[in-house]
Amino acid sequence: MNDRDGKKPLGLGGGTGGRSGQVKQSFSHGRTHNVVVETKRKRVVTPKPATGPNPALRPNSPASVASDPSKRPAGITEAEMERRLKALAAAKAREAEDNARRAAEEKAREEERERRRAEIEAKEREEREREEALRLKAEEDARKLREAELRAQKKAEVTAKPAERTAAPDRAAAEAAAARAEKPGVAAGPRRTDRDRRDTGGDSDAKAKAKAEESRRTGRLSLTQALAGGEGGRQRSLAAMKRKQEKARAKAMGQSQRAEKQFRDVQLPETIVVSELANRMAERAPDVIKALMRMGMMVTGNQSIDADTAELVIEEFGHRAVRVSDADVEQVIQTVEDKAEDLQARPPIVTIMGHVDHGKTSLLDRIRQANVVAGEAGGITQHIGAYQVTTESGALLTFLDTPGHAAFTSMRARGANVTDIVVLVVAADDAVMPQTVEAINHAKAAGVPMIVAINKIDKPTANPQKVRTDLLQHEVVVEAMSGDVQDVEVSAHTGQGIDQLLEAIALQAEILELRANPNRAALGAVIEAKLDVGRGPVATVLVQNGTLKQGDIFVVGEQWGKVRALINDKGERVTEAGPSVPVEVLGINGTPEAGDVLNVVETEAQAREIADYRIQAAKDKRAAAGAATTLQELMAKAKADESVAELPVVVKADVQGSAEAIVQALEKVGNEEVRVRVLHYGVGAITESDVGLAEASKAPVIGFNVRANAPARNAANQKGVEIRYYSIIYDLIDDIKAAASGLLSAEVRENFIGYAEIKEVFRVTGVGNVAGCLVTEGVARRSAGVRLLRDNVVIHEGTLKTLKRFKDEVKEVQSGQECGMAFENYDDIRKGDIIEIFEREEVERRL
Repeated sequence: MNDRDGKKPLGLGGGTGGRSGQVKQSFSHGRTHNVVVETKRKRVVTPKPATGPNPALRPNSPASVASDPSKRPAGITEAEMERRLKALAAAKAREAEDNARRAAEEKAREEERERRRAEIEAKEREEREREEALRLKAEEDARKLREAELRAQKKAEVTAKPAERTAAPDRAAAEAAAARAEKPGVAAGPRRTDRDRRDTGGDSDAKAKAKAEESRRTGRLSLTQALAGGEGGRQRSLAAMKRKQEKARAKAMGQSQRAEKQFRDVQLPETIVVSELANRMAERAPDVIKALMRMGMMVTGNQSIDADTAELVIEEFGHRAVRVSDADVEQVIQTVEDKAEDLQARPPIVTIMGHVDHGKTSLLDRIRQANVVAGEAGGITQHIGAYQVTTESGALLTFLDTPGHAAFTSMRARGANVTDIVVLVVAADDAVMPQTVEAINHAKAAGVPMIVAINKIDKPTANPQKVRTDLLQHEVVVEAMSGDVQDVEVSAHTGQGIDQLLEAIALQAEILELRANPNRAALGAVIEAKLDVGRGPVATVLVQNGTLKQGDIFVVGEQWGKVRALINDKGERVTEAGPSVPVEVLGINGTPEAGDVLNVVETEAQAREIADYRIQAAKDKRAAAGAATTLQELMAKAKADESVAELPVVVKADVQGSAEAIVQALEKVGNEEVRVRVLHYGVGAITESDVGLAEASKAPVIGFNVRANAPARNAANQKGVEIRYYSIIYDLIDDIKAAASGLLSAEVRENFIGYAEIKEVFRVTGVGNVAGCLVTEGVARRSAGVRLLRDNVVIHEGTLKTLKRFKDEVKEVQSGQECGMAFENYDDIRKGDIIEIFEREEVERRL
């Protein structure tokens, strides 16, 4: 194809022409329409086929031009052609991106319009519903007003005269017509007849249904509707309607997709209930049961599964299992190290220790300027007392008064374990006694410094130097003997040396540098616990660290509770107790053991879980201690039970420490033949259940500073159960010892009363062998026991069948006389044998 000059256009495979041209191609939907060749002289448009199986393979296509040099325009290199083709492809890509961006923007604008339209519709719907509710409320109020007017009118008609009653209907009809005329949109007219009502019955039914539907949507039920019946039933609440609207609004805004599932760390104990496992995973319990059924386990939600199975279920739901043991529940009360800047000075805890009747409580009375001795039974301290004292110099001291009797060894040990300083009281006229030695050992075991207070120096027989010398035998070297233990001579009666004792305590406390952190959870020790009739379980707690506040939740031993009230040593109610402050704590669910540790926790669930774990651990420990694991142990235990006589008792005391001390003292009563068995011990009054237990076990009930209530006394009288009351521990232990001694078998003692030598043996018909004897020593009696000795070896022991002097039966034969003896069921006697004659005597034994 040539132009007017007879030359071929550039780019169609002709000559070069000496001029360069520019090739432009336009693609639409993969089809090439035109190739425009522009030159300096003219512009020629050559049409190209728009159809074909493959545009790249059509003649003169860009691909064919690039691949065939003969079809490339003249003067254009292959590299230039590739560059142009790439530019063309980039232009097409930009055009496609622009189209896609425009389409996305248009879609976003359309979605925004839809969202705004949905919001507008939702607001309009809410407005319509609000207006409808207001309209229905106004109609309901108008209806109620009309009903009230009608009721008043009927009441007036009943009281009116007969003539007025006949005129009342016409007047009521007129008023009703006037009321209808006053309504907007309602024309006044004559009353409808029954025929009219029948004709418009369908319309009335439709209106009634519409009104019932409107009343149902309001969610309110009037008295008239309830009596008339109708739909009634349970209607949707306002909260349900709001939830429905929120759901519809979220759906309209495109927020109805489900929340992404959360994967959790599930704490897994040794065994776990299926429902609890589902709760910890935040999964539905039926889904967990289905998963277990797929594993071949037919379980319900209340059954327990082992940890391995539970771990498989947890992994199937996509969670992570964290193995924990039962003991991990106590990790919440693990002690935290306090920072040095948080520590503050605290008062020292001073324990008064020593032998009984050495004046410990009297010395503390002088310091407290109180009189505690007057309230003690028998003049001895039965409980641990905790007091706080402010000295004349302003120093604050906390004192613990521990009993001195040997039965309270464990109580003194608890006193030494919670104390900072021990004041050892020794009477100047009595020197060192056994309980004084025990107090020294407790103080050394606790690793606390000791101050020796030599009391009763005002007595004429006082010898303080002898006390210092006796203490040397127990490795206690006082300062007066060039030692490091302070010693102070005091008199609780006259007050002499009290100031020096307080100075010594203050000096020792200053050396110790006692510090604690009051701004943390409280940690304390139970000094004493009791069951009060009006207040319930009460524990005397000595706070060792932190501050115990009213309302704190705590766990103490196997019990837990919430601090209901705090009472100090003066009987005053306080709101909190800091370090080294003794208080009575109310609000425990049970009576704790004296010496238990009190820890404050965050929640009641934690406290209850820790207490349950400790109870179960104590049960397991008792079961393991009482179980026999081998046949030999079982046989030995059975044999021991048969051979040992037991005296069962039931012990009730006023406080926990006294009960423990009595039980420990009673356990020491007895020997290998008899022992005292404490069936039950507790704190509080003697109850009917205690009497029932004592009756079943044929045991007495021991009451220490407590009494039986009225039902228990009546039950004891009917069942014949003995109840004994004591206020001094000496009398209690002595009586139990006497009772246990009655179970001991009497001791049999042998008294040798004579010897006889066999001179000759005779054979007597019907009697057997008879020994002709000479009584060489003592006397021979027929009722006595005899032993036959041959070469000083006992070959027979038994009784005499006959004792004769000549031919007569006699009761006894004196020394130097001859007699005849025959043994019961024994004939092997020989000449020269010796007969030992003895009598048995039973002696009552005592513990």
